[in-house]
Amino acid sequence: MRWRRRLQIYGMTVAAGLGLAASAHAQALDDLAPYKMIRSLQYVQDTVVLGDHSAMEMQRFLLSTIDERLRTADTTIFADPRNVDAALVYAMSGGNPQTLELLVKNDVSGHFDARITDAVRNYVTGRGAINSKSVAEIFPEYKDLEIAPYLALVSANSVLRKDPTLALSFFDWARLIAPGTLVEEAALRRSIYVAEQNGMVEKGVRYSSRYARRFLRSPYASQFADLFVKLATEHFEEIGEDNIQEILSFMDAPRQREVYLRMARLSAISGNGRLAAMASERAQALTADGEKMPRTLAGLYSGLVSVSSSDVSAVMEKLVAIPDEDLSAKDRALKEAARRVAEEVLRPPVLIDEAPSVAPSESGVESVGADDVSEDERMSPTAVVADPAAPAAGEQSAVAGGEMQGEDQKGDPAIDSFVSTSRSKLDEIDKLLKGEGS
Repeated sequence: MRWRRRLQIYGMTVAAGLGLAASAHAQALDDLAPYKMIRSLQYVQDTVVLGDHSAMEMQRFLLSTIDERLRTADTTIFADPRNVDAALVYAMSGGNPQTLELLVKNDVSGHFDARITDAVRNYVTGRGAINSKSVAEIFPEYKDLEIAPYLALVSANSVLRKDPTLALSFFDWARLIAPGTLVEEAALRRSIYVAEQNGMVEKGVRYSSRYARRFLRSPYASQFADLFVKLATEHFEEIGEDNIQEILSFMDAPRQREVYLRMARLSAISGNGRLAAMASERAQALTADGEKMPRTLAGLYSGLVSVSSSDVSAVMEKLVAIPDEDLSAKDRALKEAARRVAEEVLRPPVLIDEAPSVAPSESGVESVGADDVSEDERMSPTAVVADPAAPAAGEQSAVAGGEMQGEDQKGDPAIDSFVSTSRSKLDEIDKLLKGEGS
């Protein structure tokens, strides 16, 4: 295929490129064209996302060398449009954004298109939505040039909040013209994000399947795992168990187990018992006999969704039997929250006609003891505290909790969500019991 031939050609040139770069340090880098150096960088980066992580050190070396070359180059070299494109590609490939600022500042001859440089600078500094209309309109002028795949990423990023469908079309274009590259990997990963954020479940599954088939050895594959876990948890009924297992089947057993455990935890917290049970069962099946931790976690997560079941006593015994030392601080907090909910399920209800009266104190104010705390206060989510360093809500890692002890800790949204969901079930039970008592 053409893209494989391209990688082979780059492979033949990378050694020469590195040799040139090394000798250039001794000869002031004056005779080395930036666009030639960028070709070596592209090859190395494509090699990394395809699984050769040993090339990451070479990537850092090339980025540093290209940065020095661009900063010390005579401005006349940018009369060649290929070197202008090289500077832009460098900035979009993890290069120093200040270097592009310097080049634009020194560009008195107008070699750099201000519309493109502004878009790229906004992109690399996280302000891609600025000037979204202009960059999307400019893209057709550059779609046949070497820089086109990178500009497609910039264009997609600039419109993804205002027009997700248009953003996906730009990502698709980038994948089409740069298969097997860092560009395709980034476009697929971001496409999953756009699909998940906008409820495009079918597209999200399709993009996830393609990513799993092509880029599971990428150093960015953990981001894909986080995105897929969230997509699967929020849309389990639409995606189905078969699709989840098919996509994860491209992973080796340890990676599958890790993703299933993440899925079990998030679904347990959100109250999706069916998915939590399935994911926990799959994680246990993928655990070798000598591996204790995955089985412990799978047992914890499957137990969480059974707290308000009819067999809560047995569930409670299983949860209590899990040693705290086998759990992280985050999972100990989750276990403690589940224990509190289970205690509330098992607590004998106080019927209306049996409620004890509260004697007023001498001051005329009713005294309330520890046993007189209302159910609302006992079940308040703020009663569960978490690690103050826990990530913000909305991130995949926000499902984590923290230590249950400590004076300076704050509430964990994930634990609060679990307790609130369980409390709503308890409220329904109490209403039925009160109705029976009356």
